[in-house]
Amino acid sequence: MWWKIIRLMAIVPYLTLSGASLIAQETNAVRVYFGTYTTGEGRGIYRSDLDLTTGTLAPPVLAVETKNPSFLAIAPNRKFLYSVSEISNFNGQKVGGVAAFAIQPNGDLKLINQQPSGGVGPCHLVVDATGSAVLVANYGGGSCASLPIAADGSLEPAASVIQHQGSSVHPSRQKAPHAHSINLDPSNKFAFVADLGLDQVLVYAFDADKQTLTPHDPPFVKIADGSGPRHFAIHPSGKFAYVINELANTITLLGYQIESGQLKALQTITTLPPNYNETSYTAEVVVHPSGKFLYGSNRGHDSLAVYRIEPDTGLLTAIEQVSTGGQTPRNFAIDPTGQFCLAENQASNTVVVFRINPETGALTQIGTPVAVPSPVCAKFWTPAAE
Repeated sequence: MWWKIIRLMAIVPYLTLSGASLIAQETNAVRVYFGTYTTGEGRGIYRSDLDLTTGTLAPPVLAVETKNPSFLAIAPNRKFLYSVSEISNFNGQKVGGVAAFAIQPNGDLKLINQQPSGGVGPCHLVVDATGSAVLVANYGGGSCASLPIAADGSLEPAASVIQHQGSSVHPSRQKAPHAHSINLDPSNKFAFVADLGLDQVLVYAFDADKQTLTPHDPPFVKIADGSGPRHFAIHPSGKFAYVINELANTITLLGYQIESGQLKALQTITTLPPNYNETSYTAEVVVHPSGKFLYGSNRGHDSLAVYRIEPDTGLLTAIEQVSTGGQTPRNFAIDPTGQFCLAENQASNTVVVFRINPETGALTQIGTPVAVPSPVCAKFWTPAAE
């Protein structure tokens, strides 16, 4: 199995082993990278190992020092990792950055190069299935861009930058466009940008050969006014997608036609328990690898909302809301085997591990929170298939 970690060679001195590699000895483990904010104690991207037998997360260590790498993406060949640099000034330009890193044998990261993101405040990115481009969403600037990837993993200047236009009804959060995430469908032909400021999920045709984005027809699907669509996830079947709405604390089910790239809103469901009236905002949405369950995070209520997915229609039924054991859960991630969920509590500087019930989707916390400074994103890394 790809997740079986080879026993460390006896000739390696014990004192050279980091906390993140100690767990790899004689265990089934998977590596995980954490993107963070570096305005406090954080210094960059951290790495750890998750034991797939016990759910134990090793104490993370710094993989590379870099500024505000809040969201990460890993190339299909598993050799390169890319991060946004969530800043407003890149080499004198009023834009953010995207950084390319080579993944070293010990898990550390080595900077290859950086490029402008095409807008202010990049907050989300993805690598396409061919490994030919990085697609990035710029929240502050309300734009999206595609950056070609060279053979050595380095980033080339943007092949396309698309500026969104418009506004919606929220008096302070929706005065302008705010592209909050970008995702690709299973065909690698269509990209979806959830724009919080417009109450739209915009659809773009993606050309992997030219590494370009072009507006699709129809160009977007409308989400209810004031919803604030934030993150987006496609069901493994390719028939459904889900967008989590930050301002309305809801998730919207979207029917998806993979041949035409068209989305249609079918259901909207709350992420909060009944009669909860305090301030809260959603963040991440993730479909379980089995396709049976959906999860969304609540910041304020500080919980993960759990749903059962009806296999034929994609409709959601609420199961529970589970405390994340910390404050402000931004991103969370499910390991590739579907056994464990890692919740990143940004405000309390912790990552909490949950075991996933394979029959019900319910979450049970394992162990104590693990210290990570201002964690925002988690991405699992596995070796490339030989």
